Amino acid sequence: MTFTSANCSHLGYNTTKNKLIIPEYGRHIQMMIEQISLIEDREKRNKAANYAITVMGDMNPHLRDVPDFQHKLWDQLFMMADFKLDVDCPFPIATRETVYAKPDILPYPQKQSKYRYYGNNIKSMIAEAIKFEEGEMKDALILVIANHMKKSYLSWNKDNVKDEVIFEHLYELSDGKINLARKEEELSTTANLIQVNKKQSNKSNYLNNNNNHSNNQRSSNNNNNKKFSKHNHQTKGKK
Repeated sequence: MTFTSANCSHLGYNTTKNKLIIPEYGRHIQMMIEQISLIEDREKRNKAANYAITVMGDMNPHLRDVPDFQHKLWDQLFMMADFKLDVDCPFPIATRETVYAKPDILPYPQKQSKYRYYGNNIKSMIAEAIKFEEGEMKDALILVIANHMKKSYLSWNKDNVKDEVIFEHLYELSDGKINLARKEEELSTTANLIQVNKKQSNKSNYLNNNNNHSNNQRSSNNNNNKKFSKHNHQTKGKK
């Protein structure tokens, strides 16, 4: 039998069909939803829409226990219907504006911190310490922050640093609201803080070395298994 264009005219090609809105569901689901939109009887249309939701849920059984999973399915149903489906929905009906709305622009800090070696969170820590009521808890928290600043300073600047320098930086970062110089506080010694930094660095290196060793061991075992399998295959072939 010879096939001609006339014989194949009834075949449909994806290039001639509507674009898949959510390709993960496939062509048949989208065609089903398009047909549901054409049902004139509202009761039958609602019943068909709920059946489509069930089919879509069955395609993602691992998401059944995820919060708002049903809400997401209904949103996708309206998306695949090009928001032209008029049915009763148990959730707020999705519209083109709500689904494709652009998120608000996140405000990024415009100024770089003067003391970058302290990290970006040090200002938040200082701001929280300022809110504390006067007392032992506030004094202890400020002392912890100062020691953390000194440890961070030494991690980037290996030389010794005087407590007065840290106090000065803390005074500046707190807009003059924290002044440890007047209280004659003493921070942890440079030697102790450098030792802490070394321990953290050694621990990180140890974990990295262990991970590399494990990966190398697995690779070696895989190679040995391949060689052993190849040897057995060749031995059987000789027999």
